[in-house]
Amino acid sequence: MSALLDLLMGIFRQQTLGGAALELAALAAPLWVAALVGLLIGWAWRPRWAGVVVGDNAQQAAPPPPARVTATAEASRLESAAVVPRTVVAPVAPEEEQLVVNTGDLMHLWRLVEEKDGGPSWIHMMERTLPTMRYQAWRRDPPNGPPQYRSSTIFEDASPEVVRDFFWDDEFRIKNSWDDMLLQHETLEECTKTGTMVVRWVRKFPFFCSDREYIIGRRIWASGKTFYCVTKGVPRSSVPRQNKPRRVDLYYSSWCIRPVESRKGDGAMTACEVLLFHHEDMGIPWEIAKLGVRQGMWGCVKRIEPGLRAYQVARTAGEPISKCAAMAHVTTKFNADELNTEDNTEASSSNNNMEIEKPKHWANNIPKVLMIGGAVALACTFDGGLLTKAVIFGTARRFAGPGRR
Repeated sequence: MSALLDLLMGIFRQQTLGGAALELAALAAPLWVAALVGLLIGWAWRPRWAGVVVGDNAQQAAPPPPARVTATAEASRLESAAVVPRTVVAPVAPEEEQLVVNTGDLMHLWRLVEEKDGGPSWIHMMERTLPTMRYQAWRRDPPNGPPQYRSSTIFEDASPEVVRDFFWDDEFRIKNSWDDMLLQHETLEECTKTGTMVVRWVRKFPFFCSDREYIIGRRIWASGKTFYCVTKGVPRSSVPRQNKPRRVDLYYSSWCIRPVESRKGDGAMTACEVLLFHHEDMGIPWEIAKLGVRQGMWGCVKRIEPGLRAYQVARTAGEPISKCAAMAHVTTKFNADELNTEDNTEASSSNNNMEIEKPKHWANNIPKVLMIGGAVALACTFDGGLLTKAVIFGTARRFAGPGRR
C-alpha cells in the first residue's frame, strides 16, 4: 500500500501536466493489458454450450421455412393488401379445406362486415340517393396491394333472396345489360352439395385497356336471412393463359346481403342492404385505376337499380331462373352469433398473450459471463495482492455494465 502511495506522489510531483499524464498512462497500461488478456482467456475457456446457444440464436433469427400451401393460405395470398386477415382457429373439416372457397373466406368476409379485419380506416368517397335506392362508397389504400373499396347499397322493397339471386345470375347480367362490362361467362366447376362454383368471366375495359379474363371461385353462406356471398380469383392451370384477354389473378369481390328497415319509417324490414367489398389488380397503375373508378363508379352503380327491378318483374311473372341463379339457392348454413363469440374469445386470448412479458433469456448474458470469468482467471494468475485483483474486477465490471444499464 505504501509503495502505491509513493508511486502516486511521484506522479503528482511532475512539473508539467504532460509528464503527469505519461506517468498515469504508464501505470494504467498494465491494467488495460490485463483486461484484454482476461477477455481472451475467458473466450478461450468458454464451455461448449456457449457455442451451441450462439448457434441456436442464429437459427432463431433466420426466417422460417415456407409453410405448406393450403386452400386457406392460397386464399389469403390472393386477398393480400394492407389487410392481412387473422388466422382462423376454428376447426375445419378436411373436405371443407379442399374447396376453393372455404370457411376461411367466410371468416374474412364476416370480419370485413363487422369492421374487425384490422385494416386501415375507410375514407368516405361518395353518397347518392334515388327514390328507391341509397348508395355510399368508401376507399382505403393498404400499404401493399391495390386500393380497396367498400360500398353500401340499400334497395327499397327488395328481399335478400331475390337480391342474392340477382347478383349470382350471370345470364341475366348479359341479357339485361345492367352490367355492360360482362362479355362472356361459363361455368367450369360446381359442387351441388355446397354451392361452390368456379366460373370464367371476360370483361370489357375502356378503350385504352384490353379485355380482362377472370377465373372466379364463389360460394354463399346463410345465417338466417343474411347471406355472405364470396367471389374471388382462384388459380386454374387447366385454363391456359392468353395474351388477350389478359388474366387478372388478384380479384376479390364479396357481398353481405341482409334485410334492413325501410326509410319509410314504418319499422318494416322491407329494404335490403348490400355491403360490397372489392379490390383487384387490373394490371394498370393504381393511381390511374383509382381515378377511373372514381369517375365511373356512379355511372355503373345507377344501372343496378333498374336491372334489379326488371329481375323482380321477371321473377314475379314466373320466368324460369337460370342455372347460375339456381346454384345461389345451395347455401351453407351457419350461426353468425357463434362467429362473434369465437372471434371475441380469440381476440381476448391474443391480448392476454401479448400482455405476458417474455422472460429474458440467460444466453443474453454470455458476454458478461465471459468477461467476468476472464477477469477471475487473470486475477487468480497474478500474485499482486488484493489491490491488483480489485482493479481487474472493477475494469471487467465496467465493460460488462453497459448491457445491464
